[in-house]
Amino acid sequence: MATINLNTVREVIESRVATELASSPAISVVFANMPFEPTIGSSFVQCLVNFTGTNFINVNTNAVTGLITFNTFTKAGVGAGANLVIAKRLRDLFTRQIVSDVFFDNPTGPTLLQSTEPEGYFQSVLTVEFEIFENI
Repeated sequence: MATINLNTVREVIESRVATELASSPAISVVFANMPFEPTIGSSFVQCLVNFTGTNFINVNTNAVTGLITFNTFTKAGVGAGANLVIAKRLRDLFTRQIVSDVFFDNPTGPTLLQSTEPEGYFQSVLTVEFEIFENI
């Protein structure tokens, strides 16, 4: 039985995000269960990888599905432009891509939020569904 190692899938996604956001201009990225204290006025992205289900395909194959949620935070009070530039980088990174056998769908969003936590930031949310097949 060759079930999927969920940590391997998570690492594929997180590595791709970390590499992209380390390039110019570099943007801080925080992943699930990581301590992080933002610097007011600087942009950052929170990346959350969740596994949402397992679907039976046939006797030997399951499809494991998931959802990546990107919360993008930029300085409040200066418009949506900087936030949307970061969101575009993330959309371009995953739109209809296949990476290490992980199939990424078209992203949804970004959805702009008016009230954010932490204060002092403008936030958008972008989601990307993904699927990987396991042979059992």
